[in-house]
Amino acid sequence: MDRSPQEAAAEAALAELDLPAKVALLGGTDMWSVGPDGALSPAGFGRLVLSDGPAGVRGENWSPEDPSTALPSPTAIGATWDPEAARTAGLLLAQEARRKGAHVVLAPTVNLHRTPYSGRHFEAYSEDPQLTGVLGAALVAGLQRGGVAATPKHFVGNDAETDRYTVDVRADGRTLRELYLEPFERIVRTARPWVVMAAYNSVNGVTMSEHDVLNNGVLRGEWGFDGVLVSDWTGARSTLGCVRGGLDLAMPGPDTVYGEHLVAAVREGRVAPETVDVLARRVLLLAARVGVLDGVPPAVPAAELPAPLDGAATVRGLAARSFVLLRNEPAADPLLPLAVAGTEPSEAEPSEAEPSEAEPSGAELPGGTVRRIAVSGLHASALRFGGGGSSQVFPERVRTPLEALRAALPPGTEVSYEPGPDPRSRLAAATEADGFRLTAVLHGLDDAELARVEQRDGSVRWMGSLPGGVSFADLGRVELLGSFTPGETGTHRLAVRGVGHFRLEAGDRVLYDAELQAESDDPAAAFLNPPQRTFLLDAEAGEPLPVRLLHSVPAYGVGGLFGLISFELGYGAPAVSEQELTERAVRAAAEADCAVVFVGTTDESEVEGVDRESLALPGGQDELVSQVARANPRTVVVVNAGAPVLMPWREDVAAVLLCWFPGEAGGEALADVLLGAAEPGGRLPTTWPDAEDDPPVRQVVPDSDGRLPYAEGPYIGYRAWRHRSAGGRGRGAAAPEPAYWFGHGLGYTRWEYESLNITALDGARGDDPYAAVARVTVRVRNSGKRTGREVVQLYLGPEGPERRLAAFTVVEAAAGEVAEARLEVPLRAVQTWDDARLTWHPAEDPHTFAVGRSAVDIRLAAELALWK
Repeated sequence: MDRSPQEAAAEAALAELDLPAKVALLGGTDMWSVGPDGALSPAGFGRLVLSDGPAGVRGENWSPEDPSTALPSPTAIGATWDPEAARTAGLLLAQEARRKGAHVVLAPTVNLHRTPYSGRHFEAYSEDPQLTGVLGAALVAGLQRGGVAATPKHFVGNDAETDRYTVDVRADGRTLRELYLEPFERIVRTARPWVVMAAYNSVNGVTMSEHDVLNNGVLRGEWGFDGVLVSDWTGARSTLGCVRGGLDLAMPGPDTVYGEHLVAAVREGRVAPETVDVLARRVLLLAARVGVLDGVPPAVPAAELPAPLDGAATVRGLAARSFVLLRNEPAADPLLPLAVAGTEPSEAEPSEAEPSEAEPSGAELPGGTVRRIAVSGLHASALRFGGGGSSQVFPERVRTPLEALRAALPPGTEVSYEPGPDPRSRLAAATEADGFRLTAVLHGLDDAELARVEQRDGSVRWMGSLPGGVSFADLGRVELLGSFTPGETGTHRLAVRGVGHFRLEAGDRVLYDAELQAESDDPAAAFLNPPQRTFLLDAEAGEPLPVRLLHSVPAYGVGGLFGLISFELGYGAPAVSEQELTERAVRAAAEADCAVVFVGTTDESEVEGVDRESLALPGGQDELVSQVARANPRTVVVVNAGAPVLMPWREDVAAVLLCWFPGEAGGEALADVLLGAAEPGGRLPTTWPDAEDDPPVRQVVPDSDGRLPYAEGPYIGYRAWRHRSAGGRGRGAAAPEPAYWFGHGLGYTRWEYESLNITALDGARGDDPYAAVARVTVRVRNSGKRTGREVVQLYLGPEGPERRLAAFTVVEAAAGEVAEARLEVPLRAVQTWDDARLTWHPAEDPHTFAVGRSAVDIRLAAELALWK
């Protein structure tokens, strides 16, 4: 087989390097880059930059002063059920990476939603391997079409956060193959990613950065992966183990398990020189593909890059497409979209390329004319646009739903706002709107000032590089200096959040002068989820007070990691009782034509590094919804969460709209959907439980031996619910039903499923598991009054837990029109893994093809034998 120009260039470069230079390719130079190094200069290896993340490209800086475009969370992309939407997200990530100077983006996350108790649920697509694999492959294709390497992660079994560095996932072959490996296999075989990230955890006794069987045998040997296997940050533990496990790149640097350790191992005969060549060759090939190896054009030359996208407009369109309308009552006269006085109805839907102003739906639309809207809930004015942790970015601007709704409504429409009870247990970063003006000052080891930077808020986060070109080695302490001018008289709250020594001064008082210790052994938790301490401060309205927060930089780094600074000055206004805040919202709702209540999770309840203890909404949000709904039956609840939450009030309100973490344009997208300029196009990518004890799979905490058994086998998500229903809960006890099944979503129109046609493809029995073995055509009719979008879902198997998603597609049609959904069933969808024979084999004929609107809402079904 002829080699590509990039492969030939990598081979030529390898020949120019001695052992230390080859080894230098295999570890980070710093937090985010590889090279340049003097030993690499003969090979023409430039500086290779890697960057988080799945919902926006951070680049080498993690700071509000270096903003990034914030995309909808991966669960939102999962809710689109649309490969083209995922591909568009990938194109936008690539565009952002090029702007930020990054060559590798650490995305997509394709671990599964094994249980809703996972704290990092929001960063992965779905509970289903088919949906996850198709969307992940589309995002990889978009990223690499933009000339930037994608990094499917975390390979494999990182499906929870508790003890993720040390946990040993125990799963049988069928469970691994049919569920957790399946998305990675589809992506590797169909989208050919240039990088894959090894997980922290172990699988069946072997840590993933050293897993010869899965890394070399399966990923490379069976699937043909030819790219770079990179460790998760600090996830490489052993020189010889990582070499045997096929780990090409240990991050971060400069101190890794490779470097001088690997050079010594080769010279002592413990590692063959040819083994180092294999690893280095793959890193050089990556450099060639992304354009940082001299003498060869990148895999996607600049002249062939896709046309630029409007970032804000793209995010706005993706967000609206992801929103899931869970409930919209009464059925004969639904509340949404809101019919607002003084406007004309609109059929328009904002495209991904062009921004649109929300055009309300008009008084003649159902639901009654709305002139006064009572908005409540903190998330209306402080939207969670993204999840916490490595996927967090800082956008230039976020327009809140409250701002966007007021801007979109015609003159004369009244919008009141009451924040209701604050669901956060920690204080948010101090902002200019709170009365703070802040500057960060960097001091050297000798206390001399090295640099200063104006702050957008009280968050100080630098990763990889420091302002003014200051070296981390020269940094002794950081001061956050400024003033606080209270807007009201009373007892205010200031907070310190971070790890290390802090001194907080306000006015002439020292509020804190002590060490803050990390609350977890997880190194990343020290900067992703650090502790906070809160202090009271009496202050007069309009009277400026000097504030100073001094942080001494730990000599051991943050969480043992060097190259980052992360701490925060928090603020809270004088407290008002939850009862009073709720009563204010209820009074406003009682006087309005309709109420819109925003609820959601917080960065304490959904964040990387910590699993969830409860699925309940934090704080007094449930009580707020219940009381508002009693005061006004025309209540819409907008749920701002990246993972399932409990909704005990769901049947007491008129409408429930799920907006996930919608990205920086989520406010505008919500106005579009609430007022009818766009349809909520999403469908649930994971099943939502009705009560705390209902989810059939809950365990995220390892046993006393550090093992986490996947005892449920291949039954997670909707299949686990069906599996439990089939077995019951004991004599006479019916298993609980979820609140909403996988695939559920309403939209703004109605659909009739008219016909199902299946064609078996003879001869499609080769080695490609994603070649089609059957083509399915479904005829659907839009029987409503609006143009709409439908997600047609095809499941294979008999009624019960063995029925699983096989294919899906999105169609659109105007009111009264017909659309034909064309689906292809891949070979893998009709195969099962045989642990005894260690191979895939065909499932038994005949196959039941079931088409519908969710895992249980089946509209058409037919049987066909494929293997006759």
